[in-house]
Amino acid sequence: MPRESEGSSMDDQTRRGKRKASPAPKKAKRKRTRVSKSPPRNTPEKNVNRRVKRKVREDGEESPKTKKRAFDITHLTQDDDEMASSSADTGRDSSRPFKEVSERKRKRKASNDGGKPKRKRSVDIVETTQDVTINACRDKFEDKYVQQNQLGEGGCGSVFAGYRKADNLPVAIKHVPNEKVFCKHVDNNGKKISVEVATMLKLAEGTTGVGTSASVALLDWYDLDKELILVMERPVPAVDLLKYIQGKGGSIDENEAKIIMKQLVDAAKELKDKCIFHRDIKVENILIETGSGTPRLRLIDFGLSCFVKEKSRYHIFYGTPDHIPPEWFRHNTYHAGPTTVWQVGVVLYESVHGETRFETESFTRNKQKISNELSKKCQDFLKGCLAKVPEDRPTLEQLKLHPWFR
Repeated sequence: MPRESEGSSMDDQTRRGKRKASPAPKKAKRKRTRVSKSPPRNTPEKNVNRRVKRKVREDGEESPKTKKRAFDITHLTQDDDEMASSSADTGRDSSRPFKEVSERKRKRKASNDGGKPKRKRSVDIVETTQDVTINACRDKFEDKYVQQNQLGEGGCGSVFAGYRKADNLPVAIKHVPNEKVFCKHVDNNGKKISVEVATMLKLAEGTTGVGTSASVALLDWYDLDKELILVMERPVPAVDLLKYIQGKGGSIDENEAKIIMKQLVDAAKELKDKCIFHRDIKVENILIETGSGTPRLRLIDFGLSCFVKEKSRYHIFYGTPDHIPPEWFRHNTYHAGPTTVWQVGVVLYESVHGETRFETESFTRNKQKISNELSKKCQDFLKGCLAKVPEDRPTLEQLKLHPWFR
């Protein structure tokens, strides 16, 4: 789930950033006394010995007191650098003194041992362990599934057909590069996982098996460090709603659209009840099973989804740009409920308006209009979903009771 952000909090962060970037008040510099190797003129020898000369043992080593003094000076340098680095406009690296001290200690230890410093192998061990774990996960995936031809590619990854070796169950295998895992979720164990995985696991709760819910089921997932592999059920035979509409000549009749839209509203309501915001409901992310006389809807692609709290609002839009709700253009903010209803309206619009692809800006400027050839009840359903003001849109509960569905 991208992270939810508030306009006010952003302003506060900006003000805080400006304060931090402003020049820090000047502090009185500490005076350091440069020590000369030779005693200055007219200086008593006794004072010189006490203040300047180092006590040297017979073997030529520095006394413990001298070493202690050097250690104190080193720490003073560290403190000064740390204070300087606290200003936002400084270019100094606060870790520099620590690195130098460590290097000096390492060299001194090496000279005492008469050889090179010993290198720690902990980093190599960690990397090797990670490689072994990743290879084990990949082997586990390949032992269980067979990957076949590519089905499609989107903004969040590529999807391939495949099957499970044990029972030849058709599966869809999705490969998501790490840089395309846009949202993370912290599970109950404090571990960060893909929000797509988290939402699909949440949807699986309470179901009895594959094919029992509107959303496709997640069967397995594998984190391979550089990519994430999701294995999901693949309904067969099935096509996405866009291809289904195209196969019907560019649009579907109102009665068939009603059957599909009833299932879509029920699926959206199921997501809402489990506090999940899909964010990208559209004809490409809906599968239609065609194995029976009645089309069955399945919802796919939760790559941009997130968990939602009551009255949560969002400022960064994730989804299809052509389907952005109008309130985002006006106020740079949107909410889960009204946005989902808007997307339901977009799906219906594209289903019954020929090959016309919906665009929010064109619709709000009246360049795209609801067809008068539709029934009055269907037109009313569309007008409600596509109301320009989010408060004027019905809720999903109200849509389920709409007269068009009766």
